Amino acid sequence: MTRPITAGIDGSQESLAALAWAAREAVRRDRPLRVVHAWRFQPHEGLEAGITGDADSQAQWVHTAVTEAVGTVTERHPDLEVTTDVVEGPVVDTLAAAAAGAEVLVLGSRGHGPIVGFLLGSVGQQVIAEATRPVVLVRAGEQPSAEAAGREIVVGQQGEPEDSADALRFAFETAAARGATVRVVRAWTLPPVFAYSPGSLKLLDEAGGLEPYEKRALAAAMRPWRERFPDVPVEEHVEMGSAGQVLLSWPEAQLMVVGRRAHRTAVGARIGSVAHGVLHHADCPVAVVPHA
Repeated sequence: MTRPITAGIDGSQESLAALAWAAREAVRRDRPLRVVHAWRFQPHEGLEAGITGDADSQAQWVHTAVTEAVGTVTERHPDLEVTTDVVEGPVVDTLAAAAAGAEVLVLGSRGHGPIVGFLLGSVGQQVIAEATRPVVLVRAGEQPSAEAAGREIVVGQQGEPEDSADALRFAFETAAARGATVRVVRAWTLPPVFAYSPGSLKLLDEAGGLEPYEKRALAAAMRPWRERFPDVPVEEHVEMGSAGQVLLSWPEAQLMVVGRRAHRTAVGARIGSVAHGVLHHADCPVAVVPHA
């Protein structure tokens, strides 16, 4: 079964930008587009003029908004296969379920529609933390020109080669579809002296120091991806600093890709600090890719 590119919309400008981004990606990857609108009935508070408080009227408003949004997409991409699902129910659960069957779930970075939007701060973070597939966040005003050649896809690599394999795979597949360059960034910091073992000290000595060691580690992690995607240009960058700060130092990226492990707490799943920081401060769309 071919996984669709799935866009979650809620009527906000941010979600419409996400829908446009998802449609372009579906065309590039030759995949169908699925549009999901998850909503909850509200009696009367917070509704815009012209939307009454009964459930039937709100449902009709939602269906009309989805039809209009999809109409804009099909007009721009007449050959694109599009399906729609309007679901009244728990928003996080609905979108996490939609992500499970998708190649990627695309959402607006913020939402505040007249019917409860799904990206109201912590709710959006819960969707990302619960999703088992990549989630891309897109801000309002994102233009197709931002995907032009010359703007790189920036992805973070850390730890052992397998630790970032899913994020690297997503970055290279996206770059291959766009004809873009992948810039792979590995950030490093000075570890506490007591963290060194005799074996690690020997490896660092043989490598000539910390930075050469990190460069060799990145090169080793990149070797299989260079072989798998020989036509994708690659830039490798190693820099001392926090991972989030180093990633955000590339403001001209067309897409930023970060891996994440969901941290379980007493109040639910939470995304890691690097993904959290990049999501809040990146100017371009951000893809958050869960580790297997």
